[in-house]
Amino acid sequence: MSLEVSIEAQRFEIAGGFRISRETRTHAQVVVVTLSDGKATGHGESVPYPRYGESLETVQTQIEEIAPLLKNGLSREQLLEAMPAGAARNAVDCALWDLEAKRSGTPATDIAGVGPLKPVTTAFTISVDTPEKMAEKTRAAAHRPLLKIKLAGPGDDERIAAVRLAAPESTLIVDANEAWDESCFEINMAACEAAGVALIEQPLPSKNDGLLAGLERRVVICADESLHPGKSIDGLRAKYDAVNIKLDKAGGLTAALKLCDEARAQDLKVMVGCMLGTSLAMAPAVLIAQKADFVDLDGPLLLAEDRSPGLKFEGSTLYPPQPELWG
Repeated sequence: MSLEVSIEAQRFEIAGGFRISRETRTHAQVVVVTLSDGKATGHGESVPYPRYGESLETVQTQIEEIAPLLKNGLSREQLLEAMPAGAARNAVDCALWDLEAKRSGTPATDIAGVGPLKPVTTAFTISVDTPEKMAEKTRAAAHRPLLKIKLAGPGDDERIAAVRLAAPESTLIVDANEAWDESCFEINMAACEAAGVALIEQPLPSKNDGLLAGLERRVVICADESLHPGKSIDGLRAKYDAVNIKLDKAGGLTAALKLCDEARAQDLKVMVGCMLGTSLAMAPAVLIAQKADFVDLDGPLLLAEDRSPGLKFEGSTLYPPQPELWG
């Protein structure tokens, strides 16, 4: 049965803006793929990642190029060979999962063999700023059990100390987005240890992360940018203790599930992360969250307004998606 393929770029305002070490954003820009056979409809959302040269335009073009194959029944496994890993493939893959679930009446979690989905605790992100402003934002979120702190390089030791003082009971994970170098690495690591940080995400640029090999790592160090789209995780264990699996980088739920199994086989902890998207982007990642040590799927909490229907959050507790949303 031939499929109708629809591709739409959408924008969602970020509440208060969002800042990391290399950029500031005011809106989440997403691409939504809709697949319909006239009876059932599946949706998938992706977020282009400029770090790897993606934009709304390039992602839409990639999907348009694969549309004729989708119309003729391209499967998820065939999609892995037909498209490179990245945001475009993620939107298509997640739409195929949703379509299969809607057609069959079988939840995506059963199709994936993950088992009944349970609520999970997600991190809540504090954007990088001055130590004083970060402390202020952290105090407002100090009731949350898990906070993710964005960092920027020099001065991060002061940021970490200020945040810990503002949220003495929260578990902290930090994300440097490749901003550290030899000039600040040791002092920032010491600050993380002193603050009892549970995980440090991508402290060094991926091209220089060989410096991590052989270090005594007293805090879990997690690869994000060093886990390149479509690349193997082989070799990361010498430098990292965990990997951040993002559907947009893995190129969909199908690839992310395989990546999760590979990480476990190599004795790596798993973090499931996200780009800044809506509930539709987070919903498939909830399947990965069932197996993850750390969950960072707070994208909808950072938006001025999420799509409807959306995921249910109670504080930092994230509930499984309803079929009306996805899966």
